[in-house]
Amino acid sequence: MPVATIGVYEADLGRFLGALEQARVSLVIDVRQRCGVRGPQYAWANAARLRAALAEARIGYSHRKDLAPTTELRQLQYAEDEVQGVGKRSRRELAPEYARRYTEEILDMVDLGEVVDTLPNDGAAALLCVERDPEACHRSLIAQRLAQEFGLELMHLKP
Repeated sequence: MPVATIGVYEADLGRFLGALEQARVSLVIDVRQRCGVRGPQYAWANAARLRAALAEARIGYSHRKDLAPTTELRQLQYAEDEVQGVGKRSRRELAPEYARRYTEEILDMVDLGEVVDTLPNDGAAALLCVERDPEACHRSLIAQRLAQEFGLELMHLKP
């Protein structure tokens, strides 16, 4: 079973849906704490609008808040972004301390077998968050764990 990752930044709804369709994604797993994105250009990625667009494209949707970083962890990453002189939209990698703590405090506590049990048989699933680059987002840590523990094939989509 393939698992993809996909972000919102630098995409519009058409390119986002096109990337999902090209990768044969039939389920989007939202791993954001809040199902929204700031900025009018990303209004399409806010909860109700995104679910409606996915339903119209015949793509399922699931929100896994248990895989989202806590506010405290996000603040840790933002502090490192400030030290590095980058913003959330221009970050290209996760802070090592953030990755360590996310893994210990969130990822190690979740039964990923439950996630695997919900994966579609008729297509790929895509882990959704906001950052464009998977290396700049916790979804890459989830995807790596799924590949290591369950032998799933990974694809990183950049619409």
